[in-house]
Amino acid sequence: MSSGTLEEGQVRAMFDRIAGVYDVMNSVMTAGLHHRWRERAVDLARVGPGSRALDVATGTGDLAIALAARGADVVGSDFSEGMLERARTKNAEVRWEQANALALPYEDATFDAATVGFGARNFSDLRAGLAEMARVVRPGGRIVVLEITTPTKPPLSTFFSLWFDRIVPLLGRATGEDQAYTYLPSSVKRFPGPGELGAELAGVGLQDVRWILTAGGIIALHSGTVA
Repeated sequence: MSSGTLEEGQVRAMFDRIAGVYDVMNSVMTAGLHHRWRERAVDLARVGPGSRALDVATGTGDLAIALAARGADVVGSDFSEGMLERARTKNAEVRWEQANALALPYEDATFDAATVGFGARNFSDLRAGLAEMARVVRPGGRIVVLEITTPTKPPLSTFFSLWFDRIVPLLGRATGEDQAYTYLPSSVKRFPGPGELGAELAGVGLQDVRWILTAGGIIALHSGTVA
């Protein structure tokens, strides 16, 4: 089995291991811009005081915390307890809950919005994960997916390949986590492009599906409304 197609249990264990270096690596790999991208995702989620929001595959919780900063009542869920432990140290207002994105333990139409930031590519079944997000959001509510995507035009495509194929694994090696930061570029490469992901979102019943490419085409923000 290749490093880009780990089994679910292996992915969970890997994220448990890297929880301590995850935030630092995110800032290094994105030059600190990941916070700005999460704010744009929150804008697309259209939440505010009185809203209920779910952040799936929340990791160390930055997107959930950004949602809460808008006044929403937020649940941050992840299958990695190691990641959730880090999230709990950052914010006590968000409810941090261990949950599998493919079988969310929430009733239908529970939330006004569901988001996932840099986690959808780790779903072992993308369609099932997106369908679960749509299921737990009320009609008229919002789904937002923030994810790395592969640019197709040089010079950015050349830089992207160099950065993710060579530099990121070297950074991972410096942290002692070769597997995790070899898995990352592999998971990005096999993830659907913007148009394909848009079709997946429409396929689980979302309306008005749109996407924005930013950071020169390296970051995609998809959004849609639950029918």
